[in-house]
Amino acid sequence: MALFFWTAAAFFIGSVPFSLILGRLAGGVDIRQYGDKNPGAANVYRASGWRLAFPALLLDGLKGALPVGLAWFWGFISGWQIVPVALAAILGHAYTPWLGGRGGKAIAVTFGVWAGLTAGAGPTILGMLLGIMFCALASSGWAVAAAMSCFGIFIARQYGSAQPAFLMIWLGNMLLLLWKYRDDLRLPPRVRRWKILSREMSREKSVNGKRL
Repeated sequence: MALFFWTAAAFFIGSVPFSLILGRLAGGVDIRQYGDKNPGAANVYRASGWRLAFPALLLDGLKGALPVGLAWFWGFISGWQIVPVALAAILGHAYTPWLGGRGGKAIAVTFGVWAGLTAGAGPTILGMLLGIMFCALASSGWAVAAAMSCFGIFIARQYGSAQPAFLMIWLGNMLLLLWKYRDDLRLPPRVRRWKILSREMSREKSVNGKRL
């Protein structure tokens, strides 16, 4: 009974489209008309700026952290039972019934779920990995795939023995993100061009400096 309750609660809380709601209430816009058309915090930023995007990002993270953290740290759920609870929060965001199953790409709620499972460790490592990969790769999908792959190694080394259920959560999380970014992943990965341009600009400056 407890497992059903927490799984349903995680899906329901995860399904609330906070970013879309904030965009309409505070910004007066439909954020699905911007960027990649997804109801996520990134499009709140594109539509209304960081002042509205920050609370949207926070709420999208909390809807993963709150139900998973309560279930896990308060001891209502233990062992392998945490797997459906954690994945339900991500699925709720990605396929929210409030928007006909057309939810966001689930990055913020992913951070929230791992915060609920590992406190600050998981989100910190994942954030660092995503930052590195987004700087290195031009495609968002490939950046997420690379970061999540490395994150899986961290989870295996840090929690694999004590909490093997975390590996199952990571696998389900990874597969869902790959599916949400499937359009990006159909194209080969590319290094961000700004790195090449910066080298070319520095060479041009040095050449011009010599000429002067």
